Amino acid sequence: MTPETDRTPSPLAAPRVGVRGEATIETDPELARIAVTVRSRGTDRRHTLDDLTRRNTQALDLIKSYGDAVEKLETGAVAITPELRDKGRDRGEKIRAYHGVVRIGATLTDFTALGELTTRLADLDLTTVDGPWWSLRPQSPVYRDARQQAVRDAVQRGREYAEALGATLTALIELADEGVHQATPYPQQAFAMSARAAGGMADAAAPPALDLEPERQNVHAQVTAHFTMTPPVLA
Repeated sequence: MTPETDRTPSPLAAPRVGVRGEATIETDPELARIAVTVRSRGTDRRHTLDDLTRRNTQALDLIKSYGDAVEKLETGAVAITPELRDKGRDRGEKIRAYHGVVRIGATLTDFTALGELTTRLADLDLTTVDGPWWSLRPQSPVYRDARQQAVRDAVQRGREYAEALGATLTALIELADEGVHQATPYPQQAFAMSARAAGGMADAAAPPALDLEPERQNVHAQVTAHFTMTPPVLA
């Protein structure tokens, strides 16, 4: 006796449609990062180091005074570098001066405090401020929203292709995430500000706070999806 043949159509034999779903969300940034560079210079190594330590502490204390507005504070590179004199006829190496530098990174969530802090830091002696660099948190719900919108876009596109053929979608075969990335609508241009560059700002009693306008962020998500559909009507 021959076994009965299964006449159920295989899903692999059903017509398929493959589409790409995309979504872009424009939103306000959640974080702003600034880079602070503190310097010192002197002919005595110990004096230069002490001066650098004092200025670094002054900058850190100022940043910490903003409390919860500062989400992250970290110290990067620290260096004391000797500057050698030109040798000329004297073959011996003599030190002309010592240069000290400390780099500090600060991430803020309060953008009103950001403008004030930036000008106060730039008002300190031999201190330069770069930034801000705007961004979203890595766990921001905006990324999830973009992914979900991309999936809905893929389903909508698949339905439209199927409807154009007189068919309807029947099942999802595969959904592939092609990534989510954050981009700014315009190239970021960080500013650099220091007491010297500000034209003697250090002599002012209270430097005016910068009015910083947060740069809008674009989050883009993309997926590919493959569906099966009912037999198309090609007549």
